[in-house]
This record gives sequence, structure tokens and C-alpha cells, in this order.
Amino acid sequence: MGQLLSFVAVPRAWIFMVLALVAIQRIAELFISRRHERALRARGAVEHGAAHYPFIVAVHAGWLMALALWAAFRSPVMNPAGIALYLALQPVRAWVIASLGRYWTTRIISLPDAPLVRGGPYRFLKHPNYAVVVLEIALLPLALGAWPIAAVFSVLNALVLWVRISAENRALAARG
Repeated sequence: MGQLLSFVAVPRAWIFMVLALVAIQRIAELFISRRHERALRARGAVEHGAAHYPFIVAVHAGWLMALALWAAFRSPVMNPAGIALYLALQPVRAWVIASLGRYWTTRIISLPDAPLVRGGPYRFLKHPNYAVVVLEIALLPLALGAWPIAAVFSVLNALVLWVRISAENRALAARG
């Protein structure tokens, strides 16, 4: 148990490398999302809950910026077990995206005649992507010794997800 909670000093560059990889992953996902959005809109899909989307972007961007600032002004430490858990979430994230396929976007884009996805992680959870995000928002800061960032951004994320999931559930209910 002690090793799960232990931190090791690491070069600051390692922390920034981890954060850069997370940022690159998120930017790549935005490109995939945009491509899917354009294709879905061309087929008649509509967006739901667009007003809250900038807040989601702000929470995610703020989270990464807060972590970068933390790393810049604190002694760089890392919990290897926490980083391993964070990395273990990434195949689940990929599974969610793959399960939704061409319907996956970072926005709520609904194509009225498209079937609801019920396979992959959606067999187990209604919103598996949000479960992954909740864990990521808390876990990465905790793995870097930044518990205040984990606390603040977990609360902010919970607030935007409350709005987001409500909007998404309404959009899905309209499709039957």
C-alpha cells in the first residue's frame, strides 16, 4: 500500500512530456471529432447543448494549464502507480471512441435515424466516456502530487458534466 502512495522526484521535463502527450492526444481527438461532425452534419445531424460546450473546453484546457503551472513552480514529483493507472484508462478511452466510430464527437451531435450504440463499453455504462474523463481529471493531478488541482477541477468537471449529461440524455431520448 505504501508504494501506491509514494512519490518519486523526477526531472521537470518528464512532467512536461506527460502533459504534452496528453495535450497532443486531446488535439488529435479534436481533429477526429471535427471530421466526424462535418460528416454527420452533411447527413442531417443536429447539435444539442451547444451553449455549454465552451465551458467543457475551458475546464479541460484550464486543467492542463493548471497542471503545467503546478509543474513549473513545484518540485516535480510523480507517483508511478498513479501514472500507470492513468495510462490504463487510455485503452478504455480508445474503446469508447472505437465503439461510437463515426458517431463519436466532442459535441453532442445527433443523427435522428442513426442507431443508438449499445455495444462495447456501452453494454456496461450509459456514458462510459464521461466515466473515463472523471477518472482522468482526478487521477493525473493526483499522480503528479497536485491534489488541489484534482479537487478543484473534479468539482468543475462535475458541474459541466451535470449539464452535459442532461443535454445528451434529452438528445438520446428524442431518438427513442
